[in-house]
Amino acid sequence: MADGGVFSLLGKRRFLPYFLTQAFGAFNDNLFKQGILLLFTYVIATADSASLINMASGLFILPFFLFSPLAGQIADKIEKAKLIQWIKMAEIVLMIMAAAAFVIQSKEFLLVLLFLMGAQSSMFGPVKYSILPQHLESKELLAGNALVEMGTFLAILFGTIIAGVLFVMPGGINIICVGIVVVAVIGYLSSRYIPDAPSSNPDLKLNFNPFIETLETIRNIKDNRAVLLSIMAISWFWFLGASYLTQFNLFTKEYLMGDPAVATSLLTLFSVGIAIGSLFCSKLSEGQVELGLVPIGSLGLTIFGVDLFFATPDLGGISERGVMEFLSDSRSYGVLIDLLLIGIFGGFYIVPLYALIQERSDEKRRAQVIALNNVMNAIFMVVSAAAAIFMLSLLKLSIPQYFLVLAVMNGVVAIYIYHQVPEFVLRFCIWMLGHTMYRVSKSGMENIPQEGAAVLVCNHVSYVDALLIGGAVKRPVRFVMDRNISQMKGMAWFFKLAKTIPITSEKRDPEVYRKAFESIDEALANGELVCIFPEGRLTKDGEIDRFRKGVELIVERNPVPVIPMALRGLWGSYFSHKDKPALAKLPSRFWSKVELVVDASVRPQEVSAEALEDRVKALRGAFA
Repeated sequence: MADGGVFSLLGKRRFLPYFLTQAFGAFNDNLFKQGILLLFTYVIATADSASLINMASGLFILPFFLFSPLAGQIADKIEKAKLIQWIKMAEIVLMIMAAAAFVIQSKEFLLVLLFLMGAQSSMFGPVKYSILPQHLESKELLAGNALVEMGTFLAILFGTIIAGVLFVMPGGINIICVGIVVVAVIGYLSSRYIPDAPSSNPDLKLNFNPFIETLETIRNIKDNRAVLLSIMAISWFWFLGASYLTQFNLFTKEYLMGDPAVATSLLTLFSVGIAIGSLFCSKLSEGQVELGLVPIGSLGLTIFGVDLFFATPDLGGISERGVMEFLSDSRSYGVLIDLLLIGIFGGFYIVPLYALIQERSDEKRRAQVIALNNVMNAIFMVVSAAAAIFMLSLLKLSIPQYFLVLAVMNGVVAIYIYHQVPEFVLRFCIWMLGHTMYRVSKSGMENIPQEGAAVLVCNHVSYVDALLIGGAVKRPVRFVMDRNISQMKGMAWFFKLAKTIPITSEKRDPEVYRKAFESIDEALANGELVCIFPEGRLTKDGEIDRFRKGVELIVERNPVPVIPMALRGLWGSYFSHKDKPALAKLPSRFWSKVELVVDASVRPQEVSAEALEDRVKALRGAFA
């Protein structure tokens, strides 16, 4: 990853065959589905064409309700690479039958096959995402998800466009027939090269009732609010995306005076935006699941969703226009920019959420959790259709007004989610600090355990030490902080959000002292990371002060490893006490380099305040 960036994963066998398999699958789904919709619209043209099209869309989504829960269980129970091969083999059989149905133009046969293709896709969904954590390292997970989202949206786009291009060609239906079978075969051949992914729960008993299984999965993750609300946030994104995509054709025709080629261009721009946003998200996350980008994504979705309403021009009296005429009109630029940026910020929003679900779900139930996500996505997409009917037909909103309502609703949903899971806002603040005033480099991060309790000790240079450490360490960290600092004006809300543990000397306030140690005990008992600054206060001269004995007492009560760390480069910053008290001088350093150095852990029986002080001083060196 460090050498080749995001795209280096495409050179690895543990990712490339999987990537091609899922991309060809998404392409074929949409080539087939769009071919059916065009056939119903232009060839089997009857009075009930509109009903047929709506029925086709419903039949493709219905299997996600019925079969996703079972698919999640199967993906957890058996070896995943072999399961993918079986699913892709089924796709070949279905596409051969679909080709025959296209030739004889049987609408009943095509509808049945569309339902079966939806069932095949619903079986692939849980294994598609649950296999990633088994083949990718933790630091590669977000990049892998970014590539998957990029590949999926571009495959959907190309499948939809190519179906339209082929359909109008002489013999186009026959070409589509050949195409869906060939692509299915290529997808199967790609799946043959996916490395084995052993079962995560071979003893799992299958529950064939989709409703009971869905409720059971919800009960299993209800205490993991980050995962549960991430599922809801992803489902809201599909609500939003389906709402935009469904209205593109009518929006283009009635408000932009564009022909079908213009509508296709807007769809292309939107999809490319999501692909770009997904890749940028991976680049900015620097190899970790960076939840701080999710609020940026939701903010962008709201801002540019609102602007799309104001950017929609009044084109009364203009006749239908082609792509070149549309692009030559400067009044179109605002709409184009907004749609591109909605796509880009959508990529920022969606990629970390998928990675969080994969990373924080119980390995034995990961596919079932992803199946729940697919069910919720389908529900929200159906609700989006109902919402469009209600707002456009009953409330008589215009499509630009509908887009404005969606943008405002997105802001409300975001506020609710971030209130329920403050970690998103916390990571956003940390990410912004680490990408404006400071550039944080890290070394020795492998010394911090990926799971289990540990105590981190570090020198205390500035008021933002906790933020910078929290941004560098992948796992959530509970910080023990001097009560006066935790109650600072302007920062108290943030420290409360971060669940810091305020402490003071036992002599000054015995009750606060007692509660602090109880909170530390509880956090370590729960397997969390706890970080303390043993100096007890910010340095006033840039040198490391004497480490107090509190760390020894903590480890005596909780025999866990202690990990020494040192911050370099913060002395002299706006938040340090150099020359003047912190925050009492004007900021003079932006984008300055800060380094966090992590040493090997110390066994609990070897912990002493003096030895830890020496270790931290050695790590810090001469660079305060």
